[in-house]
Amino acid sequence: MRVVLWDTWRIESSKDFAGGLGVGLYPRRAGLRNRLIRWFFTRDRRPTALVFAHLAGALRRLGHEVRYVVDRPPDGADVYVFCPSLQTHDHERSVVEELVRRRPEATVLVVGAAARALADHWESLPVTLIDGEPEQLYHHLDRAIAQRGQCVELGDVEDLDALPLPDWSPFEPRRFRIGYDFTRFPTALIQASRGCSFRCNYCPYVMFGNKVRLRSPEAVVDEIQHDVFHWGFRSFKFRDPLWGRDRDQVYRLADLIGRLPQPIEFSVESRIEHLPPEVLRVLRRVGLTSVTVGLETPSAETLRRYRRAGVADDRQVEFIATCRRLGIRTVAGFMIGFPEDTDESIRAVLDYALRVNPTFANFNIVTPYPGTPFFAEIRDRIDDFDYGKYNVYTPVLRYEHLSREQMEKWHATCFRRFYFRWAWLRDNAGSLWPRWFADREAALSQADGPGGHEGVPQPMGRAALGRRGLRRDEPHLPRSQ
Repeated sequence: MRVVLWDTWRIESSKDFAGGLGVGLYPRRAGLRNRLIRWFFTRDRRPTALVFAHLAGALRRLGHEVRYVVDRPPDGADVYVFCPSLQTHDHERSVVEELVRRRPEATVLVVGAAARALADHWESLPVTLIDGEPEQLYHHLDRAIAQRGQCVELGDVEDLDALPLPDWSPFEPRRFRIGYDFTRFPTALIQASRGCSFRCNYCPYVMFGNKVRLRSPEAVVDEIQHDVFHWGFRSFKFRDPLWGRDRDQVYRLADLIGRLPQPIEFSVESRIEHLPPEVLRVLRRVGLTSVTVGLETPSAETLRRYRRAGVADDRQVEFIATCRRLGIRTVAGFMIGFPEDTDESIRAVLDYALRVNPTFANFNIVTPYPGTPFFAEIRDRIDDFDYGKYNVYTPVLRYEHLSREQMEKWHATCFRRFYFRWAWLRDNAGSLWPRWFADREAALSQADGPGGHEGVPQPMGRAALGRRGLRRDEPHLPRSQ
């Protein structure tokens, strides 16, 4: 069969983020500083959603012809797959409406977290809605096609190691770049696990249960080698919501990554208790360049109210400082715009961000994701149900003490105050421009003690790897962009 994976770049959305519901980009605002901040957001070319790469690999392995179509009429195929985010949902639904009008015989599959959260929005269309992980189509494609116009429950992938390797060839992978995490490009997305064991009621991951499923380290590194060999990827962004929860997996991964013939860079997202200093040192030696963590707010009361497991402020400060000493970038998420927020509570979040001083701070406006307990609890306070605005940069609630306009001003103020100051540049220059601080790498190789795990073989560091190229039968990698 001929299969089209349909996508849009017309609306700003990173579909892999927020549990597959997607996030937008810093909005267009007047003023030079706002324009500079937006430029940093837009200069990269984010990779295509990982789910599309997995589907391309799975469907081609089944013998189907797969094409990737972006913002063009979806013609000439037997099966069309749409994976909308919240931001693109209405637009993609209108494309599907036109498609089924012109091609009533075609099969349309709608997959992903946003489609599941807004399942009732698709009931009037003759499309097949996939309730479950899209990669399950590898085993159940015929059943999904046969149940046209229905919601097909496929569940989750139990054995992540059994998934076919992703196929990035339809997506122009050599253009992929995530500059806030890496210095080497192109960049691929990858996962070592799925699921999160925490129950923060505003987080979209709670929609999918709290079971964590792990891939074997060998399968993860096989995928890395495959991606390097076929598409020249030089950096890998792990899209696990809780990377590093299993310490044995972490050390085995580090060992295998350290043995790769070509050094790579990689970034992870986790909670700080899963990344103690001894783990950070091991990971840094084999290519860790960036860690994303959610610091949210210094208010313990707010965290308890929304069932977020808190971490002591001094531990968060020390974590950021440790990463800075090791030359690891930190991307810290802070949240403003809870219904009860005031000028003082938002100022406290900003002051805390200034004190912690991560490499990058992202101030997200609290967004009531449909399908989460938070959405149900505060539904009567939601002021705007246009899901195209649910991008974490646009206020959509009615606040007890502030207007939406005041919240927008605070959002812009937080970004401007954080980035346009000497202390931010002074503290983070070493990790922002590591090639200007080459002595850090030398010091790293001479760090006291193995920093590792007793009884576990230590991975080769970059000093041991040197600058060896790929084997002769492997393609040369592109230069850094």
